[in-house]
Amino acid sequence: MKSVIFDMDGTLFQTDKILELSLEDTFTYLASLGKWGGSIPIDKFREIMGVPLPVVWETLLSNHSVKEREQINDYFQDRLIENIKNGKGALYPNVQDIFEFLLKDGYTIFIASNGVPAYLKAIVDYYHLDDWVSETYSIEQIESFSKSDLVKTILTKYGIEEAAVVGDRISDIKAAKDNGLTAVGCSFDFAKEEELSQADVVINDLIELRRMQFT
Repeated sequence: MKSVIFDMDGTLFQTDKILELSLEDTFTYLASLGKWGGSIPIDKFREIMGVPLPVVWETLLSNHSVKEREQINDYFQDRLIENIKNGKGALYPNVQDIFEFLLKDGYTIFIASNGVPAYLKAIVDYYHLDDWVSETYSIEQIESFSKSDLVKTILTKYGIEEAAVVGDRISDIKAAKDNGLTAVGCSFDFAKEEELSQADVVINDLIELRRMQFT
């Protein structure tokens, strides 16, 4: 079996379209409770995009308790999902076209994301990604919260020997390298040049995957 494993946020799904909106909702809610008095840390969030959410809230809400972070994470997830269901997000250009091409060329397609299951399901359901994707994996399915381990789980379950990992952040590139796979970096919204420099190849549009060989 030969496969392509995609990241979700910043790779398939244009998270930035609902990110600021959902953060505004969340921090406005925090302010209404008297638990936030500063500006919305959208720039800081963008800097750390790609890390598991517990790390996100530990960074953004360092002065809040673990319980408060968990509660605000739940609220944030609810707002993200609601915005997805309301059609305020979008896939990147050519997602469906490249999915169809890969399937016709004999590849199986997977998604491995740091997003939580309910959030990922909302995206998959709204855009009918299950029409092409064999299975979508969340980082919460493994104890280590490591993207490398998550990718290894997919490889082991399906007996995959030839694959590429396509993503925009260092965790995706590292997941490919740690598992002996091709690392394809996406120069999209949240990507950083110093991270992309470690990929085997960098693309500016998903349609560029048409001309690649991952074996």
